Amino acid sequence: MSENPASRPLDAASVTPGEPWLPVDVRDRVGSTNDEVRADPRPWRVVVADVQESGRGRLGRAWTTTPGTALAVSVLVPVPASGPSWVPLLTGLAVREAVEEVAGVTTSLKWPNDVLVPSDGDRKLAGILCEWSPEGVVVGTGLNVDTARADLPLDTATSLRAAGAPGVDRNALLTAYLRHLARLLRDDTGPGGGARAAYGRACATVGRDVEVHEPGGRVRSGLATGVDDDGRLTVRSAAGSTTAVSAGDVVHVRSR
Repeated sequence: MSENPASRPLDAASVTPGEPWLPVDVRDRVGSTNDEVRADPRPWRVVVADVQESGRGRLGRAWTTTPGTALAVSVLVPVPASGPSWVPLLTGLAVREAVEEVAGVTTSLKWPNDVLVPSDGDRKLAGILCEWSPEGVVVGTGLNVDTARADLPLDTATSLRAAGAPGVDRNALLTAYLRHLARLLRDDTGPGGGARAAYGRACATVGRDVEVHEPGGRVRSGLATGVDDDGRLTVRSAAGSTTAVSAGDVVHVRSR
């Protein structure tokens, strides 16, 4: 009987993204992979854990994983020449491209970087948390790989298995993610550059009516018209005024 690729443990020797990444640090169990990277903040460092006990997402949310079925990975990347604001968005794009390459699952991005599966009711496949440090940007990614639907924490969540792609090798997926992330950061050369244009094509938020729940409690409603040079979502209200939003939880109301 052939081995199920999803059953293979995370193995540093099997994760081969090449330069500029340092050798991958594989842990059985940690509190938070982001905290592990921050404790030893070397550029291009990678920490991945089979179990993350205190993972966190954007806006203070918890991120939980089922042992052996997900990727919980954090990296430290230098701030690109254009600044840090596009790092979260390009990370989401790197996840999207890795998932399509390795698992054959098509995803879309909800601004800034939620990775959704349209064929599975726009359920969320992956979440990303970026934290700034003097050494660069700590990027934490949680991706549900072979989690059964019954084991997912929320009905709004999905996994590659639940979306119709069981048995994906986590080592291959991590390798592809790291390779795409390094390439996209390298290609982030300025407004309208290749990486930013690719994000715009993948972002399902643009062109939709949205509600943006900002951290202070304000809710903005309107049409998402684009993403500006600083990575902010531009929203045009019914009255015709346009606002650039830098942070918030986006609700897709409907497509135009």
